[in-house]
Amino acid sequence: MDRTRTPRQPPAGTTDTPVGGWIRGLRNSGFSFVMMGILVLAVVVLAPSLRTYAEQRQDIDRLKAAVSDQQDTVDHLKTERERWNDRTYITTQARDRLSYVLPGDVSFLVINDLKLPVTGQGGDAPVSTDIQSTDVDWLTSVFASVMTAGLAPEEASK
Repeated sequence: MDRTRTPRQPPAGTTDTPVGGWIRGLRNSGFSFVMMGILVLAVVVLAPSLRTYAEQRQDIDRLKAAVSDQQDTVDHLKTERERWNDRTYITTQARDRLSYVLPGDVSFLVINDLKLPVTGQGGDAPVSTDIQSTDVDWLTSVFASVMTAGLAPEEASK
């Protein structure tokens, strides 16, 4: 007896696709059901653990970034501390920030050093070397200013 297999023919009116043929080729056996049950059980058991693992990895990465930022800040502060151990740097900072000078030095403070645009007409005017005086009574001016400020209505002073 010749037992040659002939390929299965799909029912009339249906088209056979590779996936459809593969699904039809599966046999429903007890072993298949046991293996599918184990697979579903593994997914149910492992999914929460994998989610927790992923969350913990994100927390670790976030904390590592925070530690790195703090280490950069510590390094910057150490560098700044080393600068303040240098006497020249301290002297420079005292001059710049507090306007301190060493004995015998002359300090010049420039007030309102705004850069004004240079125009052709104003830049050509000759500079006067004469001292000018004004006829303003400064004592009366100061007294008027104090009285104006002291007698101002409350709404204006707030």
